[in-house]
Amino acid sequence: MRSMRLLFALRCRWVSSGLPPGRWAGSEQPGKAPRLLRSPGEGPLNGWRPFRSSQASCKPPGSDLRDGEAGSSAEAVGEEEEEDEGVEFGTLSNKFSSRKYYHKTTSRFQNLKLQGEGEEEPERKPRRGPRNTPYWYFLKCKALIKDDKLAEALELFEVQMLKEERVWPEESNYTVLIGGCGRVGYVKKAFRLYNDMKKRGLTPTEATYTALFNACAESPWKDSGLQSALKLRQQLKSKNEELNLITYHALLKVCALCSDLRMCFDVLKEIVHKGHVLTAETFSFLLMGCIKDSENGFRYALQVWKQMTKLGIKGDSHTYNLMLRAARDCGIGDPVVASELLLRSTDENSSQLRLAPGTQKEKVKNRRKKGTENAAAVQLDVEAMEKQLFQESSVEAEELIQQQNKDVNQTETEPAALNSPNIDHSRMGALTRRGQNKMEQEQACLSQKLRFCNLPNLLDSRMPDAAVVSLGTVATPSDRLALMGDVEGFLNKMKEDNAEPNIKTFTLLAALVEPQSASESSLLACLDECKVKADVTFFNTLIRKKSKQGDLEGAKSVLPALVKRGLSPNLQTFCSLAIACHREKDGLQLLSDMKRSGVTPNKYIYSTLIAAAVRQLDYSYLTEILRDMRNNEVPPNEVIIRQLEFAAQYPPKFDRYKSKNPYLEKIDGFRGYYYRWLKVMAGEETPHPWEKYRTVKRAVDDNKEEAVQEQPGQK
Repeated sequence: MRSMRLLFALRCRWVSSGLPPGRWAGSEQPGKAPRLLRSPGEGPLNGWRPFRSSQASCKPPGSDLRDGEAGSSAEAVGEEEEEDEGVEFGTLSNKFSSRKYYHKTTSRFQNLKLQGEGEEEPERKPRRGPRNTPYWYFLKCKALIKDDKLAEALELFEVQMLKEERVWPEESNYTVLIGGCGRVGYVKKAFRLYNDMKKRGLTPTEATYTALFNACAESPWKDSGLQSALKLRQQLKSKNEELNLITYHALLKVCALCSDLRMCFDVLKEIVHKGHVLTAETFSFLLMGCIKDSENGFRYALQVWKQMTKLGIKGDSHTYNLMLRAARDCGIGDPVVASELLLRSTDENSSQLRLAPGTQKEKVKNRRKKGTENAAAVQLDVEAMEKQLFQESSVEAEELIQQQNKDVNQTETEPAALNSPNIDHSRMGALTRRGQNKMEQEQACLSQKLRFCNLPNLLDSRMPDAAVVSLGTVATPSDRLALMGDVEGFLNKMKEDNAEPNIKTFTLLAALVEPQSASESSLLACLDECKVKADVTFFNTLIRKKSKQGDLEGAKSVLPALVKRGLSPNLQTFCSLAIACHREKDGLQLLSDMKRSGVTPNKYIYSTLIAAAVRQLDYSYLTEILRDMRNNEVPPNEVIIRQLEFAAQYPPKFDRYKSKNPYLEKIDGFRGYYYRWLKVMAGEETPHPWEKYRTVKRAVDDNKEEAVQEQPGQK
């Protein structure tokens, strides 16, 4: 085509120049060179283009007939010639053919290709080989969660399974991930998976609801977790979903950890009304709710324990440990009310929660056919128990006070009756016995013979010793442990119920026993007798207890026993020792010992030392602690900054120009060093509780897009 166009252009030039068409290189005059031939050193004639093809020198047959047509279209040919100058031979076919690869394909491959072109998300490389099954992903995610690799499990599910391999998930895939998020309190992610599960048309199971309630219970923000749990509970009620006992236990856990005991009783009413049989685990969550009340929690726990034993339910190791926690962290409340509620006879407690064995068996067999009267009666018993715990306390206290006033008036009008053995003096002592006329003499004898007398055990379902008529002031944890039989009585009660004590049991007992008593000395012997292996936490509890009393040498004396059992001190051990380091010499010696041991102090040890120095107003001690923090490059946290800010403040009524205070002589020097110290020390940023469980950026971005698309009212 190109050579033909050039030929037409030359023909037009021949016509315009008047040359005969048949003469190319001939000469008109002899003896002269041809007009159209040039020497090799000369270039082409002006206005002439050289031929690159031999076809241009040949004139095709019939070209004379087309000379006129070529002359009339000379201008158009010139324009096309300029456009086609950059075109090479063999490249024009690309404009008319879009097929580059010639191989066999299927309709499914073409559909996937069209779908991929319609999506705007980045193109992912397809995985080679056979695709894995949903059950394989379920087992893989379960193993990762067990190894505390929740972020990797979420990455495996959301990226590899859903986006790369495009495997359609099942209910179990979502439930195992929701359960993993629930164990660490990742509430937001758990409900996001739950919503995605419903969008895919998958039906949640009771295990899914249990995992969601557990996520709410373990949430670092209790108010938010409680609101999410209540909203989910309301949705389940609107759908008439029947929950099993395990799911109810998860709901009880939410109420116990995020709310209070009253809400636990609301859930308990529903559990009993649905015909579920109460177990030791049910009462363990009620005990967790009791521990939330620091003032009356121990009395509540003892009352709940009594109702559990009346149902014939024996406590397990976890339940006994919860009772020890209640004795350690909670008080007994008003002693008068506690005496009336805890020491009353069994017949007086008959109106509380009590299920006959025959009724329980009948409800287990005939849950669907249970009568309304039995359910109402059981619900009334729960309400009676709740009323006794919360509503009747103040009323009974007033009645008992009035009764005491009547007794006092009666003793004033009848002085001769004071020598009568029938007079009740029980409300004026800690643990009084009938037949004694002088209360003070009895209390003195009790304090001397406390370890030798047969102490009552309020955990026993049988009536305590008839001579015990009242409880006095129960102020210390050791006093509350004495009400449960002390160490020996408590362990004997566990043995009766076939509950084996574990190391956590002995650790709690170590925190409860009276310091420097025979019970404390016998703990290691009891631990060996029960064949329980001691750990560092057990010895740290003993060290911490002695340190709180200011006995640094006594705390150090526990270390040989720790090393004798093949254990090594940890950071918690040094932190417990730091509590008793009230002097600068002791604190610096502790830091030096840690350095020789190859242990770097952390922020908790420095915070403990700063607290001890602030209590002593020892600013030189504070300055040395800050200097050691700077040398070890330990960033301070928010607690340490608050402690130092408090130490750097002058007392509100202190006038340093009016009087001289020996305790505040060095405060100015400390303030100057402290402000310089703040400029060079980098503060520690508090990490987000869910930071280590979040997936990579692309998975987070996808989750954010899904969260935007979620409808809040979707069921």
